[in-house]
Amino acid sequence: MTETTMPSRTSRRQKNSRTSRSALLFLRDILIIFLVAVLASVLIKTFLVRSFYIPSGSMENTLQINDRILVNQLEPNIMPIERGDVVVFADPGGWLPATIEPEKPPVQAALDWVLETVGLTASDANDHLIKRVIGLPGDHVTCCNALGQMSVNGVPLDEPYIKLPDGQTAASGVAFDVTVPEGSLWVMGDNRYNSKDSRFNQDQPGNGFVPVKNVVGRALWITWPTDRWTFLDNYSDVFAGVESEGSK
Repeated sequence: MTETTMPSRTSRRQKNSRTSRSALLFLRDILIIFLVAVLASVLIKTFLVRSFYIPSGSMENTLQINDRILVNQLEPNIMPIERGDVVVFADPGGWLPATIEPEKPPVQAALDWVLETVGLTASDANDHLIKRVIGLPGDHVTCCNALGQMSVNGVPLDEPYIKLPDGQTAASGVAFDVTVPEGSLWVMGDNRYNSKDSRFNQDQPGNGFVPVKNVVGRALWITWPTDRWTFLDNYSDVFAGVESEGSK
């Protein structure tokens, strides 16, 4: 008869100890990976890209209400702003009505904080606007010529991205003739007859111009809903013939 040796209590304890140690190491690694991911997300949000949602129809049909977009924060601090860029900027003052943030349940507030920290939402989105850059510092922007076109530095623009009401052909429902001051931008919504942009804020402290320092970045990509995933073009060909006033 073969004698069977039963495992000792000591060996069982050692095995259980190794199992517990392996579980703790696994949990430690998961925690480290999570913290690294959060740190990377915070750094990306702070220096590279950031998410915003679209609350209004002022940029239709380029952007729809409740679209979510990624914004490149390297522009304008590292990369220069170009005509045609769609940019997110902080309210220069008086463009948006004053709002009061509603109180949120603690769970929702905590979730919003987490999503904002990793850059998936922006708590200050209600204090920002999104428009298309038409005029850079020094540009002479006018509207409209006999064909209803807007001109920059004397060059008429053929704008395929704008939305006009039925029966309208002019690029703007109001005439204007402005020269963009140093350090500022002239911006307009693509939904030209439904956008409170530079044209309609000329009675505000900044005279309708947006300080470049207020720009958060350039909108690059529609991320939500998924059936609208697309890169946001700045239509550089529209402005290809426009020269800066100083280069003439």
